[in-house]
Amino acid sequence: MFEKGDYIVYGNSGVCEVMNIGPMEMTGVTKGKLYYTLRQVYSDGGTIFTPIDNEKIVMRLVYGKDEVLSLLGTISCTELLEIEEEKKREEIYKEVLKVCDFHKLISLIKLILFRKKTREEMGKKMASLDERYLKMAEEALYEELEISLSSSREEVVRLVEEELAKEEHSSEILCVS
Repeated sequence: MFEKGDYIVYGNSGVCEVMNIGPMEMTGVTKGKLYYTLRQVYSDGGTIFTPIDNEKIVMRLVYGKDEVLSLLGTISCTELLEIEEEKKREEIYKEVLKVCDFHKLISLIKLILFRKKTREEMGKKMASLDERYLKMAEEALYEELEISLSSSREEVVRLVEEELAKEEHSSEILCVS
């Protein structure tokens, strides 16, 4: 159970602050059932009320600073997301965003950047589907990193881009699992 004041990742809603924990006084709501009252940190999406036992949407504490610094060091070792059937690309993209996992987000971002580079080399523009999901994946990742590192968006973007560039400029990368 989270505590009041905790920062959590709440599915596709991004980083939220737990504002309150308690029963809701509304018609149609089970009496005595506890709910989190959440405030989206980076969006004016309003207040979110969700049962504390909600299993349909991923809810987890944001990563701690030490954990994020460690995770950042694994970016160059993260494999590209694999898409076996092109027709299921959007479905797979949605699933990655839904699970709110650092490595999966990085894997998705790397895949889309690779696809973008490949298309540009052929003289084509980035696919609008890829552009849309790249923005969503970056937003999800950067929001959490900003909170975890107590840093600005610009600093977080710089850190991630530096780690992505290490892979591009290194002919031999040693990855330790």
